[in-house]
Amino acid sequence: MRDYDEVVEVYTWQQEPESGTGVPAADLADEDLFRELAALHRTRHATLRHGSDAALSHHTDRLVELEADYLRRFPDREIDPERLRSGARAR
Repeated sequence: MRDYDEVVEVYTWQQEPESGTGVPAADLADEDLFRELAALHRTRHATLRHGSDAALSHHTDRLVELEADYLRRFPDREIDPERLRSGARAR
């Protein structure tokens, strides 16, 4: 489990949507895109539960932008068979 102080620190940054939206997703190198996505996924729960409406809106917009660019770049991404209905039925 993550240290609560670490989550609060990231959460506080997320409360400032007027500080900018970051580098456009299309301009990020693959490694940077992965890092940005991981950071947003890591902070999503805290932002949902405790962020202002503006922070949540900003977080959502950025997450959608990055995920859409990820899907554009990797349309043939590896799909885990366990995540499909047939995999769930087999379990």
